[in-house]
Amino acid sequence: MGSKCKMKGVANLLQTFIDNKSLLLGKVLHAHILRNNLLTNTFLCNRLIELYSKCNDSSSADRTFNYTPHKDIYSWNAILSSHCKAGNLNFAHKVFEQMPERNVVSWNNLISLMVKNGYQEKALDVYKLMVSEGFLPTHVTFASVLSACGSVLDLQLGKRCHGLVIKIGLDKNIFVCNGLLSVYAKCGVIRDAVQIFSDIDEPNEVTFTSMMGGLGSIDGVFEALEMFRMMCRKGVRIDSVSLSAVLTVCAKGGEYGESGCSADSDRLSCNVVLGEQVHGLAIKLGFENDLYFSNSLLDMYAKNGIMNSAEIVFHNLGKVSVVSWNIMIAGYGQKGNGGKAIECFERIQCCGFEPGEVTYINMLAACVKCGDVETARQMFDNMSCPSVISWNAMISGYSQNEDHIEAIDFFREMQFQSVKPDRTTVTVILGSCAGMDFLEGGKQVHAALQKAALHTDNYVASGLIGMYSKCGKTEIAGHIFSSLPMLDIVCWNSMIAGLTLNSLNNEAFMLFKQIQCGRMSPTEFSYATVLNCCTKLSSLFQGRQIHSQIVKDGYESDVFVGTALVDMYCKCGDIDEARKHFDMMPVRNVVTWNEMIHGYAQNGRGDEAVCLYEDMIASGVKPDCITFISVLTACSHSGLVDQGFRIFNSMRSEHGVDPELDHYTCIIDCLGRAGHFHDVELLMEQIPYKDDPVVWEVVLSCCRVHGNVSLAQRAAEELFWLDPESSTPYVLLANIYSSLGRWDDVRAIRELMSDKQIVKDPGYSWTEQKEQDTSLFVG
Repeated sequence: MGSKCKMKGVANLLQTFIDNKSLLLGKVLHAHILRNNLLTNTFLCNRLIELYSKCNDSSSADRTFNYTPHKDIYSWNAILSSHCKAGNLNFAHKVFEQMPERNVVSWNNLISLMVKNGYQEKALDVYKLMVSEGFLPTHVTFASVLSACGSVLDLQLGKRCHGLVIKIGLDKNIFVCNGLLSVYAKCGVIRDAVQIFSDIDEPNEVTFTSMMGGLGSIDGVFEALEMFRMMCRKGVRIDSVSLSAVLTVCAKGGEYGESGCSADSDRLSCNVVLGEQVHGLAIKLGFENDLYFSNSLLDMYAKNGIMNSAEIVFHNLGKVSVVSWNIMIAGYGQKGNGGKAIECFERIQCCGFEPGEVTYINMLAACVKCGDVETARQMFDNMSCPSVISWNAMISGYSQNEDHIEAIDFFREMQFQSVKPDRTTVTVILGSCAGMDFLEGGKQVHAALQKAALHTDNYVASGLIGMYSKCGKTEIAGHIFSSLPMLDIVCWNSMIAGLTLNSLNNEAFMLFKQIQCGRMSPTEFSYATVLNCCTKLSSLFQGRQIHSQIVKDGYESDVFVGTALVDMYCKCGDIDEARKHFDMMPVRNVVTWNEMIHGYAQNGRGDEAVCLYEDMIASGVKPDCITFISVLTACSHSGLVDQGFRIFNSMRSEHGVDPELDHYTCIIDCLGRAGHFHDVELLMEQIPYKDDPVVWEVVLSCCRVHGNVSLAQRAAEELFWLDPESSTPYVLLANIYSSLGRWDDVRAIRELMSDKQIVKDPGYSWTEQKEQDTSLFVG
């Protein structure tokens, strides 16, 4: 009896040391157990292994396990748990394989360890083996397995787990429900996630955080924020993770629906305001020094482009991590501020941090964004073992800067280094091949893709369709399109754009109709492309039909679709309808303004074009070189010389836009049409484009209108020398002579054309055909 009491006292004392993680006292007690020959008691041995495991002394746990004379399943689970806690996956797996018998705890320990170490696929394989051997999962099992399903987006296994959960009666367990909700949310099946959420009697902070993350992933920003408000109303504990989830939603943006922030500019404003409110709440709750939350706050400000606020948060951080620096670098990169990004990169090293792969990728993206590919290359060369993402960043940088030869050379070097390209790599390279009309290179990439069985990947196939289309091989593009087993909307859009690019507008329009006949819904890009077809076909009737469909599908407020509509109505001659739609657009970018101004110019309504230009300036939109071409063209066509000259002179001084060839030709045309030839000759002495034939053609054309023979002869002589094969100067000069009745000079010009074998270019006109029901492609 005394021995049993003594044993119980030792066991109770040992439990106290385990609870308090008292390693030193535990070792003293271990010595006492040894002296009193109590190690023959398996229960005490198991508790000692647990003590060492809790105190992170895995070597002592191993020794105790090895000296345990009578190991039972609890001994094996204790040492397995010890290795799992220490993160020793190889040792844990070896212990698991050696176990004479296993129970659910054994399986749970191994699955949990694999998930924590990022081996989700292997963890799911172990789970499947566990079930096949007849073990019944517990709520602990499902917590790990569902986490793995969400990470690898394995919706099918998640659904099977859901069925088993209901079968064994765990569908009310909060941990399991949270796991299921997370799987459905991460896989984008929000309807099922909402159903699970509504069935939970007492949702906790994890439940709400998972729902907010899922809603944010599908741009349900308003709904995610409503979820946060509900969390607050229900009195659920708000932690740094839930606050970070809200900030992630604010960083992502999206449509706000009932919040009223549907436009891009309003959306940005809402993102920042809501993020600032969360910032204030975090300070109130005392989370401002939480590093996880602070990094989320940094990310929200950086992704919304509010770098001043991001800098304040960063400088107030009590503790800075590499993640914090990475966010700042990415933020500066997004704003195109490469200098600040480089400064951050240098400060990381000065502060004793080691830049990681993400740091370098962010730096590469920042340098590429601001066009500094050379610095990006230096960064890349300093990387010891760049991943495929880094290679892609460099190849994309060269491609975006239209240095396609360097991009292709870099792609070859990537292969020499045995780095396997992914779908992003080959799509960018196909774009470079198309950019330099390198059809043979594109074919080689195509052959390599067929060998690797990647050519049926829709993302890659879309790149192939684009490459062949841009190289003028629409038949091959059509064959790739037709042979794809499953077509997504990106492939349809690529094929339609390819046909439009090659002036096969009727075929592109018919292909668009096939999308409407199928189950797929057109996107903004689909509508913008098909509107371009209507514009090129000068088909106002079809353009109006497409407009009706756009309104029905809710894309009328999209800035790109809206701009395409304005362009279509302008170029099809319905300028009033174009202006009506322009005024209704909630958001306009500089391209939208340019299209409307250009529409007025092309339709001879120069006063309205100038007024609209002035409205654009007053609204704060910065004009670009295209803006000035449009408004100067309007002034030229409508004889608005003073306004044209004023706008031309304001380009550099007020707006920082240097005049280019097109701007000089516009203002010369404006002056020449009005008969201000003295000003034309003065301007011709100053411009840096005297050797460009286009300028002299404009001068010659203006001379024809006003019968200015002397300047016309000078312009013609310049053109004879600059562009000897062109018939334009001969025809224009002959027209001037004929209008003045100088028939001998007309005859001399025609004889000169005959002697030099110059042939006049034929004219042509447009006619609109009725709709046809034929198509080259079958979807």
